[in-house]
Formats: sequence, structure tokens, C-alpha cells
Amino acid sequence: MSDTFVVAARIPMDRAAFEQWLRTPALGPGSIDNHDSMYDGWFWDGKAPDWRQAEQGTTPREYFADCFGEDTGGLTYVLRYREGALEAYLMHFGFCESNIYTALVMLAAAGRSSSAAAPSVVLFWAETSGSLFEADSRGWLATLSVGVDGARFATDIDLTPTIAQLRTAEASYFDLLVRLAEKQEAVGADGGSGFAAIARDPRYVDAAVLAEV
Repeated sequence: MSDTFVVAARIPMDRAAFEQWLRTPALGPGSIDNHDSMYDGWFWDGKAPDWRQAEQGTTPREYFADCFGEDTGGLTYVLRYREGALEAYLMHFGFCESNIYTALVMLAAAGRSSSAAAPSVVLFWAETSGSLFEADSRGWLATLSVGVDGARFATDIDLTPTIAQLRTAEASYFDLLVRLAEKQEAVGADGGSGFAAIARDPRYVDAAVLAEV
């Protein structure tokens, strides 16, 4: 099993809905119909999720803004509004349970604001490079269907369109990794890390996520 865990989704919505999502406190895991079935049918089939790890009562802006600082450890996030949709590609070095369960709850809430009739799919998986699996892989850890009618974990989903829609976010994630690695090599030369400045670049995080309100 990899030490790199990723949560990713692309959820269509208009800009006003995106900003409303950012400032609306997310509900708890009960907002996911079958939250106890998170791992059913996938690589961790039989594992019980620990939803006590999920933060409740905080807004996505409050929660995610803290993930883009200098001291965020093993987090490498793309979180933005692009071409009519919320895009999230959230990499965690290690199984950061609080971050992962909270991200799933936040994205379940985002589905309620979707502008599409069909549900979107939130993917959770582990892979050393952080890249997406093939659609027919059995290595996925969980697939969460989210939409205006609610959220639920499911295994009978064709992941092909979801993976295709996430390729741009995946490419941005790898671009972010390259820039962070280049900065790491230059730390000795300039005397400071500057990692937060790169992570907070609008190519990777929407300015509204970081806005002080």
C-alpha cells in the first residue's frame, strides 16, 4: 500500500454556488446516506471507517484555507473553480484520516450545489505518484456519488468519464509538485522556503478559498 492518498472530484456548479459552498458550514458524515459503507467492494473491503475523525460545523473556506500554509506537512492540494466546476485534487502523504474524512464530507456538501442533473463522483485512492488509476482498477479505496439528491458510496459506477474530467486537475497537481521540488532545491540558495507562496498560486487554489471574511 502506498503512503500517498488522494481525494479528487470535479463537480459542475456556477460561480455563485461555489462561493456559497465555501461559506456554508458542512454537515457531518450523516449527510452521506451510507457512510458506514465507505470501503465496501473496494481494496479495503471490510474496513470500518472512523467518521469521528471528520471535522463538523466548519466551512470549507475555514477548513481548506489552513491547508495552504507553510506548516501543512504532507498536504499538496489543488482546489479551485475552473470552467464551470469545483475541482479538487487533494494529496495527503500518509493516511491523514481527519483530512480525508473531512474532505469527503465537504465534497458531499458541494454535490448539493451541482448544476448537473447526473451525480458527480468523488474518488479516494492510494498511489505512490498520486496519479489516477484506470477506470477498471480494483485498487480504489472508495467512490462517493454526490449530487443535488444527496451523497452515497457506490461501487456500480462507470469511472471512465470521471477520470477523463479529472485529467486537467491531475496535470496541475504534477505541475505543482515540480514547482515545489524546484523550490526545495533552491532553499539553500535563497535562505527561505517559499513553499506556501507556490501552494497559494491561483493556478492551484482559488483566491476565494483564501479570502478573509
